[in-house]
Amino acid sequence: MALVEPVPGEPAATAELGGERGLVVADYHAGIEVSLRREGLEVQGRGPQRRRRLRRLVRERDADRVVFLGDLGHAIGVPDGAEFDELDALFDSLDVPVTLVAGNHDGGIGEAFPDVEVTPTDGVRIGDVGFAHGHTWPSPEVLEAETVCVGHEHTAVRLEDEVGGTRVERAWLRGPLAAEPFETHYDRSLDVNGDLAVFPAFNDLSGGTWVNVDGQGFLAPFLPAGCPAAELYLLDGTRLGRYDRV
Repeated sequence: MALVEPVPGEPAATAELGGERGLVVADYHAGIEVSLRREGLEVQGRGPQRRRRLRRLVRERDADRVVFLGDLGHAIGVPDGAEFDELDALFDSLDVPVTLVAGNHDGGIGEAFPDVEVTPTDGVRIGDVGFAHGHTWPSPEVLEAETVCVGHEHTAVRLEDEVGGTRVERAWLRGPLAAEPFETHYDRSLDVNGDLAVFPAFNDLSGGTWVNVDGQGFLAPFLPAGCPAAELYLLDGTRLGRYDRV
């Protein structure tokens, strides 16, 4: 059995964490509706729906821990207002420990919620699984894990049918890590032999990088060079093949 297994139909995965089962989600972006309204979009708050969905997954997957793979919040600074309220309600509703892998939107969460375990920005390794948000280079310890999980990209794929219609769907990227870019960055040899899993965003309002469309470059500094043979998978498990050939 793989250490990290996507939950069919959901932008979430379970991970074996050295004696614990973790539920892993990326890019929750609590409070995103506030930002969207500032941009002129009329959208109602979906915090309760996100919270119920996550709680259901924790229960159904019998998770011992939730790992938020970065960008749990949406504001860059200390969360307040609707975002603080959503996060406060979320933490109160979870009856398992929480690990937040710090992302570029999470700078103030540790200050606002001191009881939440927040990792360094270059990630953390739990058992044989490494976690990093993806906005910075993962640490060597993370990279040498059997499976490395990152978010940040909000990966999505544009699909076109035979009559020219298109749709965009969230997707997973997964493939073997290539050691060279990381060894060049750290200027030393690394035992990089695992695979990389790039998570789709849990928040369905957060947009995404269409990874099979020209001009839609990756956000992570180590992609695509760090995983050049990555393959795309839809949330239902459909394998689409190499991301650069879809």
